[in-house]
Amino acid sequence: MMKSGDRLRYNAYGSFLKEKFGCRVYKVSVDGGFTCPNRDGTIATGGCIYCNNASFRPPSADRISSVAAQIEAGVAYLRKRYRAEKFIAYFQPFTNTHAPLDVLAPLYETALSHHDVIGLSIGTRPDCIDEAKIAYLERLAARAFVTVEYGLQSIHDSTLKRINRGHDVQCWINAMERTRNRGIWLCTHLILGFPWESREQMLQGAEFLSGKGVNFLKLHHLHVTRDTELARMYHDRPFPLLSLEEYANLIVDFVLRLDPEIHIERLFGSAPENELIAPVWGKSKAEIRRCIDQTFILRDARQGMHLFGHTYGT
Repeated sequence: MMKSGDRLRYNAYGSFLKEKFGCRVYKVSVDGGFTCPNRDGTIATGGCIYCNNASFRPPSADRISSVAAQIEAGVAYLRKRYRAEKFIAYFQPFTNTHAPLDVLAPLYETALSHHDVIGLSIGTRPDCIDEAKIAYLERLAARAFVTVEYGLQSIHDSTLKRINRGHDVQCWINAMERTRNRGIWLCTHLILGFPWESREQMLQGAEFLSGKGVNFLKLHHLHVTRDTELARMYHDRPFPLLSLEEYANLIVDFVLRLDPEIHIERLFGSAPENELIAPVWGKSKAEIRRCIDQTFILRDARQGMHLFGHTYGT
């Protein structure tokens, strides 16, 4: 839990990793060759209206290369660029439990076979998990640091339907309940800034997540990327998107209401310039992070201070 003297005003995931493992730990993105049940017809076709996988796929995640080769290349780059010492294999693009267990297990085992890989982070959907897969991940978690990332994006079913998400909030709750207390760390994703959601609806997500056993949280601002249904909607009838100042203040208000035990892995989204349509803030990632951190300081805000309508830590 954060102490009052901490430099950051929120419980940062990077600090958690450094404290847990005692060294610099970085994620190596891996493409396991999966697709998405919301695209291939298993659940639906077309995918979520905002999804352009190329907009968040790092160059190192190359599905043409084997998992072992991707990890070797990623480790070499991160070791040189950031002086990283240990690594988490991050199965990132698309839905990384969308295959039979006898297909998944060799990929995960290959990733863990690298001597400096200490864990797995598996990005997936709450409608793409079952007891056999959870039981297997539980066995892996007995010898490695295993995180399952269940995408949620909004706590409002009306929004999930509107973005063609393919599942409802109860599906996410069920997946969390089935996976909790199995030695597996739990992460979720939330998008802030859907133009049809009120500010209060967005902020309700903080208290909702605070009671659901989430260990790690990734927050994204809504942005429009090329070759998506959202881009077509934006072209036909532009809708308001958050400015950086508006988003920084929204993030602070959200984190004020968030359980201080939840580690925040990401505070904003990003996309390559050639994929991004809007909003264009004209800032680097470091500048955006600095703006958000400065907003916390200017408002003397800390994670969890207003949790469940109460004021803590003042």
